[in-house]
Amino acid sequence: MAGNTFGTAFRVTTWGESHGVALGTVIDGCPAGIPLSNEDIQKEVDRRKPQDPKISTTRKEEDKVEILSGVFEGKTTGASISIVVYNKDSKSKDYSKIKNIYRPGHADLTYDLKYGIRDHRGGGRSSGRETLCRVIAGAVAKKVLTLHPATKNTKIFGHTVQVGEVFATKFTKSEIEKNPLRCADKKAATEMYKFVEKTRKDKDSTGSIIEIIIENPPVGLGEPVFDKLDADMAKAMMSIGATKGFEIGSGFSSSLMTGSENNDEMEATKGEIAYLSNNAGGILGGISNGNTIVMTLAIKPAPSIAKKQKTVTSSGKNTTIEVTGRHDACLAPRVIPVAESMAAIVLLDHLLR
Repeated sequence: MAGNTFGTAFRVTTWGESHGVALGTVIDGCPAGIPLSNEDIQKEVDRRKPQDPKISTTRKEEDKVEILSGVFEGKTTGASISIVVYNKDSKSKDYSKIKNIYRPGHADLTYDLKYGIRDHRGGGRSSGRETLCRVIAGAVAKKVLTLHPATKNTKIFGHTVQVGEVFATKFTKSEIEKNPLRCADKKAATEMYKFVEKTRKDKDSTGSIIEIIIENPPVGLGEPVFDKLDADMAKAMMSIGATKGFEIGSGFSSSLMTGSENNDEMEATKGEIAYLSNNAGGILGGISNGNTIVMTLAIKPAPSIAKKQKTVTSSGKNTTIEVTGRHDACLAPRVIPVAESMAAIVLLDHLLR
């Protein structure tokens, strides 16, 4: 199974399964001399943990990170960094009843068709738990970015803008981490929460939209023609299993605009060039222009739901399935730290190039 590595100068390889012994990350290309501790990584990993059982899984993993290599006396050595997290709360028996049944919305069937074998315990490599490894790598990338002169003032953060049919209409950055849905609109966050609660009671799940923002990015990141910064960001975000749509800047709404509306006009003041709008989302010609990078992700509803659905068995017989167990009713708040991490990995990768 190929495709476990991402990046060029800053290369990240993830390994492990949802219900295996452990999961981990190997990082190549991290600069030497960067102060790095388990605590630096743990604080980011903890943000990915489920925070509220009414909207997220009740699986209670400790997710304690352990640096195995590449750090000596508290600093990176320039060698490969290997980090592991051991699974402690996996309950594989929960999946024994559906071992030979393909779950709708999951990769069960496609994995079987491609490889002729699959790990039915939570989906194995196709599980959302793999994203833990990305957050580990993202924590390292964020630490390097905070110490690099070009990105010391760069801030990467995400927030939920829509859950089901509930939209955020206000933006207060300080509100994001104050509610379980990581919404910047306090009033909308309350309505979103009620909507997710109702959805869970109906044995269902809901889709959502999140926004990832990079403030004060350096100018000049991105490589024409195939390695455009926005192209790599798109790959990074679309590689997250829950992502079904990606936009940057005005995105799909640009199809409704005229050129005069969509173009970001410029103005010079005392020799400094400034853009009067940001429809490009901070990237032009695949190269960062210094404006805030704004990306929007459509997040699908979690496919594991307790409602009865039609499906087939591995022997080709028709049947029905009700996926019980510990699952998220809305993925948005837990995808945000993952998407932030992927943004940090791409940004650092291009910075190091």
